[in-house]
Amino acid sequence: MNTDSTPLPERVRPRTIDEVIGQRKLIGPGGALRRAVDAGRLPSMILWGPPGVGKTTLALLLAEAVKRPFIALSAINSGVKEIRDVLGRPSGMFPPVVFIDEIHRFNKSQQDALLGAVEKGQITLIGATTENPSFEVNSALLSRSLVYILEALSRDELVQLVDRAIAQDAFLQSKHIQVESYDALLRLSGGDGRKLLNLLDLVASAHVSADPLVITDEGVTSVAQQNIARYDKSGEQHYDIISAFIKSLRGSDPNAALYWMARMIVAGEDPVFIARRMLIMASEDIGNANPTAMIMASEAVQAIKAIGMPEGRIILSQVAVYLATSPKSNASYLAIDEAIALAERTAHLPVPIHLRNAPTKLMKQIGYGKEYQYAHAHEGNFALQNFLPDDLKGHKLYEPGQNAREAEIRRSLQKWWGDWYGY
Repeated sequence: MNTDSTPLPERVRPRTIDEVIGQRKLIGPGGALRRAVDAGRLPSMILWGPPGVGKTTLALLLAEAVKRPFIALSAINSGVKEIRDVLGRPSGMFPPVVFIDEIHRFNKSQQDALLGAVEKGQITLIGATTENPSFEVNSALLSRSLVYILEALSRDELVQLVDRAIAQDAFLQSKHIQVESYDALLRLSGGDGRKLLNLLDLVASAHVSADPLVITDEGVTSVAQQNIARYDKSGEQHYDIISAFIKSLRGSDPNAALYWMARMIVAGEDPVFIARRMLIMASEDIGNANPTAMIMASEAVQAIKAIGMPEGRIILSQVAVYLATSPKSNASYLAIDEAIALAERTAHLPVPIHLRNAPTKLMKQIGYGKEYQYAHAHEGNFALQNFLPDDLKGHKLYEPGQNAREAEIRRSLQKWWGDWYGY
């Protein structure tokens, strides 16, 4: 039994840059980061690459190589206050290396809080991201940082990672491991070095016999199926499962929606993330077919923040069932996309003169607002008049959906507008 609760990736983490497996183009002889370290200079940078390729390890070792203090922050748990607290600490003779894991999760204000310190050289920023920094990192911060692309580990490098862990770690050594096949280890970890080592540790921990542990594909698969929820909050499964959840809600299947949501809950997904996605769905896929759906989803976001888990699962379940069983309409969603496309094509068209504001005497004299009919001054609070640019008069964007609530909306539009918009 392994009495050390430290995860295997931490137990066998490289101690020098030379021990890092992979990324030879950056840290091998003549590599860009190797040259920077050899010169004793470390620029602010963004390390962009898939999960489990050594971004955190590399950041730590780079700081150690140039003898800089190292401060690690998580974009998931650190707000502007935490960032400012770090920046306000005395740094001594050399500016610290501030490592931001998952920097793509920082919002604009959080990234802006870093900008001044980077500009003034008060810190050396190393951000790690699995997302394209061109889209996810503030352009001002990006322009002051170098972007280094980390490559996925090759099969040979992943095998090397396994072999080295078996040779170095005391717990694994005690199991007298023989690897018959690496295939299942590599396949189930998906090229993620961290997941690979955690899976290896799990397989070793499951072996309670005094006999040597022979690692086979069948044995690895059996252990994985019993112990690993096939869900990774930062990987493809994350997006596949949230997609299945939303599509189940849209498809009016509360049973499937609850199943996929349970998969996320069991895997430790942020419940606020689930609630926010339901809020988007409530507007996109239900809309005016049942306006209460959006209120329910919005309240769920606030309630989850207030009470957290595990009680929050009840709120998530209630709202998921409500959304799944609500009438559906994407009419408003389609309407705004068509309106945006039309606006992009017709941004040159002027506002009709009767709709213009007239704050000055001159504007009133030349007719601004003169022909405008105040709706409340007319019977039924409605006056038939054109509200679009003249060239777009009668251009319909909103088509009510086929449901009871929007059927009522259609009747109102027919009463007001008749043939004007073709309702």
